Amino acid sequence: MKRISILERQIFDFLGYQWAPILTNFVHIITVILGLFGTVQFRPRYVTGYAVWLVLWVTWNIFIICFYLEVGDLSKDSDLIMTFNMSMHRSWWMENGPGCRVTPVTPPPSWAPEDHRYISIAGCLLEYQYVEVAHSSLQILLALVGFIYACYVVKLISEEEDSFDFIGGFDSYGYQGPQKTSHLQLQPMYMSK
Repeated sequence: MKRISILERQIFDFLGYQWAPILTNFVHIITVILGLFGTVQFRPRYVTGYAVWLVLWVTWNIFIICFYLEVGDLSKDSDLIMTFNMSMHRSWWMENGPGCRVTPVTPPPSWAPEDHRYISIAGCLLEYQYVEVAHSSLQILLALVGFIYACYVVKLISEEEDSFDFIGGFDSYGYQGPQKTSHLQLQPMYMSK
């Protein structure tokens, strides 16, 4: 579910040319793969790294929610944050949201770039910023579930590693291997050329 959700989000961010979310989603996909690898291969460092990333992921999604709801000085109309000031694109959902009707405005204003179309959007059942907030909220819920799961897996792996003594057997059962007493004393051996 988590992989499907992030892939869906990545696709729509690509369609909207929003570079900051694209890069963050890409790092998230790689981290999810490493977390799954760590779980399958019993590597607690990978799973711990995944859990740490999830904290950053929740922080990013809280920022996205605040950005689209324009909390504080954040503005969803800013080009710098989401597109690194490289394009005039916005969320894909702005034009393609549920029930949205896009109509071109003619003639375009004099300040509009010639290679872009100037449009009017009306009739949306759900404004695009709320779709983005819903996506981020879903990611936060999935991240919280993933964080709890990651902590549980790290605990299980750590307990499993601590319960086995690789040299003497199982220490928890008080098993002591047979003690050999030897009257031979080990001496270093020197090789002559």
